[in-house]
Amino acid sequence: MNEQIKITMEALKENNMVPFYAENKEEALEILKGLIKENDLIGLGGSMTLKEIGATALVRGGGYNIIDRYDENLTAEERMEYLRKALLSDVFLTSSNAISEKGELINVDGFGNRGAALVYGPKSVVVVVGKNKIVKNAEEGFKRIKEIAAPKNCQRLSKNNYCAFKNECMAISGDSLSSGCKSESRICCSYIVQSYQLIKDRIKVIICNEDLGY
Repeated sequence: MNEQIKITMEALKENNMVPFYAENKEEALEILKGLIKENDLIGLGGSMTLKEIGATALVRGGGYNIIDRYDENLTAEERMEYLRKALLSDVFLTSSNAISEKGELINVDGFGNRGAALVYGPKSVVVVVGKNKIVKNAEEGFKRIKEIAAPKNCQRLSKNNYCAFKNECMAISGDSLSSGCKSESRICCSYIVQSYQLIKDRIKVIICNEDLGY
């Protein structure tokens, strides 16, 4: 475990979150398995990290009570309803756009469902992040979102906006979080920074010593 991960884990503890260390994605999945039970109602945030460690396939593969936002048979209206239902899940699985050495989770959302679940609703939240998402502070976290996370996710989702075409936010040095494109396909709508938590141990953070997701 490198020093940056150690510092981040200690800061998460101070902020009433529970940190876990995984040497690789296989260990990360085993830790995640230990944090969910078969009778739990499980919600999912959109996450390449969960997919890469095998968590999405695990919970969708049977044996778990899942609110399956990825069901291809859902209409657009049904999918939005599933996103709302996830706010009342027993366990919500997701990742984070960035995590700071101060023990902060830094995220941006389009509809805000993932951010809402992180902040309040699900009884337990499990966040999986790769070492590539660790930054010094929230300011660097916002920079990471604009330079890496947002463009990559816009391309993945085939969004018709500047981020997807130019591989960067048009307002990297903007003086406001509202700076940037005004496209209907914008995904940077709600910024959420979580630091000290009043509900101790509700949020569990698995930090993997590999690069994962965006």
